[in-house]
Amino acid sequence: MSKTVSIIGSGFSSLSAACYLAKSGFKVTVFEKNKTVGGRARQLRKDGFTFDIGPSWYWMPDIFDKFFADFGKKTSDFYQLDKLSPAYKIFFSDDSITIGDTMDKICVEFDRIEPGSSQHLRKFIADAQENYSIAIDKVVLRPGLSPFELVTKDTLLKVDQFFKTISGEVRKKFKNPKLVSTLEFPVLFLGAKPSKTPSFYSFMNFADFGLGTWHPKGGMYEIIKAMEALAIELGVTINTEKPVRKIRVENGKVTGITTDAQSINSDYVLSGADYHHSETLLDQQYRQYSEQYWTKKTFAPSSLLFYIGFNKRLINIEHHNLFFDTDFQKHAEEIYDDPKWPSDPLFYANFPSVTDESMSPEGCETGFFLVPIAPALEDTPQLRQQYFDLIMTRFQERTGQKIENNIIFKESFCVNDFIEEYNSYKGNAYGMANTLLQTAFLRPKLRSKKVKNLFFTGQLTVPGPGVPPSLISGKLVSELIAKANSKQI
Repeated sequence: MSKTVSIIGSGFSSLSAACYLAKSGFKVTVFEKNKTVGGRARQLRKDGFTFDIGPSWYWMPDIFDKFFADFGKKTSDFYQLDKLSPAYKIFFSDDSITIGDTMDKICVEFDRIEPGSSQHLRKFIADAQENYSIAIDKVVLRPGLSPFELVTKDTLLKVDQFFKTISGEVRKKFKNPKLVSTLEFPVLFLGAKPSKTPSFYSFMNFADFGLGTWHPKGGMYEIIKAMEALAIELGVTINTEKPVRKIRVENGKVTGITTDAQSINSDYVLSGADYHHSETLLDQQYRQYSEQYWTKKTFAPSSLLFYIGFNKRLINIEHHNLFFDTDFQKHAEEIYDDPKWPSDPLFYANFPSVTDESMSPEGCETGFFLVPIAPALEDTPQLRQQYFDLIMTRFQERTGQKIENNIIFKESFCVNDFIEEYNSYKGNAYGMANTLLQTAFLRPKLRSKKVKNLFFTGQLTVPGPGVPPSLISGKLVSELIAKANSKQI
């Protein structure tokens, strides 16, 4: 008889693990607390507008390709993928930079800002490509059980890059602050300040400039729908509106889970929900990490998000837009060093309807605005409105248009919602930061040290934050479960 696995949550990592485990012969059941699958990658549809509630950047297309290829599928079997041209636009107080869809275009733009900088850029991205190959082939595919996983011929040659920072390396080669901000931006996806992120993570710059920025037609939720369809095809049972209230343990071994309605016996339990929350589902003696442990960790930011329907097409914008027209360093300090509501925040604006007309009614625009903020901040309607007014004023100034009278509706999402909807620790949006002391084997473990047959996956464990790492996390934990099962047969 097939061994049973109960999976808590239905985000990218959970669905990834569910597919791999089902393929390996396990009987897999997923329990999701919300009405739809996807975890933080859910979708909002309103009045003909479509919004990705969570992730909106499609980077590292090779990781998605590899995931579906493992099941004899292609991404094109499920969704149409288009490379964005340009990839994105960055607004500064006195200028803007457009990041094209090829290195040649990007180099022209760099030379416009800082003559001769393209030569340094090509070398920087070539080195970043080497790091990408090592990271994807040698580092992120390890389950984070031992420091020796990082010791390979390739990583030994790069060991100094784990003790230098992205910020330091970028500033050696580029002097113009606009170019510095442009090259430091991608590591924000890892959830830490560039001055705290190992320079090895320059592989994110290759993911950006080398592999490009893509868009699945219909939005990022198309990936979730694809993974859900694949899981069901493989025999996975998915239950929504079924919050798990307890992980049951007897004699140090997991026995199943309890929902509001029933107790389900399971040979294995895997939680893709927030790691801190998952451990609160255990009796105290079975928890691996104390409250003090979590308090001391560096968490990636939370976010204040606005989902806005506009009754006209907007001008002077691209699909992805970054507003770096204020002090990058000061905002980072107000997230990590002295957590507070930012005095003058950077923000991001996403208009998928610029390239994908299916995401808004004809003649309208779908707008998604994001302000990175520290976790655990006070969250009130008054603060949300204050920051909405602030970023709308700046958006109108930078893009040269009036929009306040063209808003059909707006909805917001912030710290309190991350806690309520996702049981997110301190209301964080992106998990735990990938700093040097929170990398690989130094992150919370995929396998419980205290409970046999209990496992974890997702952005708080290995490899780290982001959609591609979450797909990999699901694969890694499925391999650990399969290995544990083979030893017990």
